[in-house]
Amino acid sequence: MNATSILRDKILITGANGHLGRRLIRLLTLDRSVVAVVRSPGAAAQLASLAHPNLIVREVDYTDAAALTEAASGCSYAVHLVGIIKAGRANSYTQAHEATTGALIVAAQSCHLKRIVYLSILGAQPNSANACLASKGRAEVMLATCTIPSLVLRLPMVLGEGDYAAQALLRRAQASVSALLRGKSKEQPIYAGDVIRAIVGALASPQTGFRAFDLAGPQSLSRLDLTRRAAALFDNDPRLLDVPLVFGMLAAGILEQIAAAPPVTRAMLEVLDHDDDIDPEPACTALGVALTSLDEMLRKTLLESQSGE
Repeated sequence: MNATSILRDKILITGANGHLGRRLIRLLTLDRSVVAVVRSPGAAAQLASLAHPNLIVREVDYTDAAALTEAASGCSYAVHLVGIIKAGRANSYTQAHEATTGALIVAAQSCHLKRIVYLSILGAQPNSANACLASKGRAEVMLATCTIPSLVLRLPMVLGEGDYAAQALLRRAQASVSALLRGKSKEQPIYAGDVIRAIVGALASPQTGFRAFDLAGPQSLSRLDLTRRAAALFDNDPRLLDVPLVFGMLAAGILEQIAAAPPVTRAMLEVLDHDDDIDPEPACTALGVALTSLDEMLRKTLLESQSGE
């Protein structure tokens, strides 16, 4: 909580109904006002359990600059959590990343915000061959060239209690047989609590202008080894099938042709298949984050959350 005491200003959070958003709200509302921006009544309902006198929930189209400006009125900082890894006919990567970032920049400039903190993805580059990573990269360029100081955190898989990634890993860890697409792909998961501390550090940072950090957990290992490490918590030794990525890409391509809303897409699989193996120390030093060990991360997100502790 040391870093949070530096800031007393109202903070805008977009995409606030996700796991990270709700976790961030619980921390920040301890001693400041938060405007949580969501885009639907259902998303607003997800925040009902967080009812707090310091929390204001606004239902806003993330691409509506005027509505975002109204929501941001009186705020000093913004945390932009909006993003997708699977695009659909109703929500393209361009709309989810670039259009929302552009609208937030307009709102930030109108309200003279002190800083925008943006969560991106490891591997994001505007010239990436992957549509998702390229779109995220273009959104980063928009922030780098605007007049509002901005800090980007590029992240790998995030594991938090009860979140989608942890639940998926839990299922694989407890199965007797599990098929993994390109099991040798490198994973470097980071604990959700560490991401929240990094966001708070980014908000409290004295930097001006634009900065971007690659941030990940303390250990990079293959998807096969990560699954084995998780399975060991349950004294399980599953049979792991290493499936070539090409088979997943072929299946995803077929689904894209026959389904209006395919459960997976080729672009999504490419993002998930990205090899994550970076040095997190520069980001940790700059933002004051001490990373949770892999074993502790797995214990918190798989064992404790399952037992309800």
